[in-house]
Amino acid sequence: MIQELIKIASAMGEIVELAGVLVIVFGFISTFFSVIVFNRKKSEDRLVTFRTGIKKNMLLGLDFLVAGDIIRTVTVDPSLSGVASLGFLVLIRTALVFTIHLEIEGHWPWQNKNE
Repeated sequence: MIQELIKIASAMGEIVELAGVLVIVFGFISTFFSVIVFNRKKSEDRLVTFRTGIKKNMLLGLDFLVAGDIIRTVTVDPSLSGVASLGFLVLIRTALVFTIHLEIEGHWPWQNKNE
């Protein structure tokens, strides 16, 4: 019974991670076509809109990937090395999220926009 629950949780973690990858890939394709192909703005405005769209999709995809990692690590591999690996992955992905947020918003998440 426990082994079956672990298999289900592992599959759910993989599905969530797959959803993260799909969000990034389809977000890129959607942004490309909506901004580059069908948008008639100046090329500079299109580039900024394109980059912002890509970054937003990457942020959402990274959230799914982190969630999938947490699900799989907690349920499938609750060992110290598994938790350490998860911590390292979450640390790297968190740094990416903060960096992407800085590029999109122009300030750190904890800063006021007016500073």
